[in-house]
Amino acid sequence: MISSAKKAQIIWNCRRGMLELDLILNRFITNHLDHLTPNQILIFERLLNYSDPELYAWLLGHDCPVDKELANIVAFIQLYHNA
Repeated sequence: MISSAKKAQIIWNCRRGMLELDLILNRFITNHLDHLTPNQILIFERLLNYSDPELYAWLLGHDCPVDKELANIVAFIQLYHNA
């Protein structure tokens, strides 16, 4: 289980400069953060280090990260965003 401090930090880092990203990331975190594995959480945190334009392109399917782990977490987010 993820600690409340770690969860708060991740939620804070999901705050972006683009409303669309805020909505996608916060919906995903609200519904799925407690169900992610520790490794998925690390990859998600790494994802949040990328710029808003990169995240936007990836999460909306206009582009895909080269890194396989990032591509997998992006696909996971897209799956639940599009559901």
